[in-house]
Amino acid sequence: MQPVVSVWVRDPRIRKNDFWHAYIDYEICLHTDSVCFTKKISSVRRRFSEFVWLRQKLQENSMLMVQLPELPPKNPFFSLNNAQQITERMKGLQTFLEQTLQCPLLLSDSLLHLFLQSQLSVSKMQACAAGRTHYSVAQAVKHCGLRRFHSEEDLKKDLSMSCDSDSDSSECRDPEPRIKDLALNKAASTALLDLKGTSQEENFSCTSEST
Repeated sequence: MQPVVSVWVRDPRIRKNDFWHAYIDYEICLHTDSVCFTKKISSVRRRFSEFVWLRQKLQENSMLMVQLPELPPKNPFFSLNNAQQITERMKGLQTFLEQTLQCPLLLSDSLLHLFLQSQLSVSKMQACAAGRTHYSVAQAVKHCGLRRFHSEEDLKKDLSMSCDSDSDSSECRDPEPRIKDLALNKAASTALLDLKGTSQEENFSCTSEST
């Protein structure tokens, strides 16, 4: 029987670097029975720039033997307040991951697993994959905190009501109200995520560092 690897990109959330700079991150939910993965269910958050980094590294590591799928194009006029733009980018990110996970060669790349099943920063993912950390790839994945979501059926039901989004993260309902809610709650959610990320990183778990 063919292994099942299901991935969802959802729940866009606005994050604020400082007073002037903000971005969006997305939740990546993975559900699989494939022996290629250490964890069968996982949930992490990534931003658009990390997707760009991942694609570049996968292309380099495959030594051009594989033509990677394209990411949604960068839009110089992209707006954090434009639900349609966010939705279109989020759909493009999910398509990118779905197509990437269909390639056996790419599934052997440690960076892909760290990207999908840990929240290590870009620099720490590179160090871990290169063996320059005191923890292995498997340990980084295993100790990554998991925000449990409902069954696959519930998740699909949630997705059918969700908005698709851009720049970086996951779990939404109708685009317009959801994005407005995200904007209203971004300060509180950012503070909570930063607090969790700090403690989790000390235990070789997910960190919400952005690059």
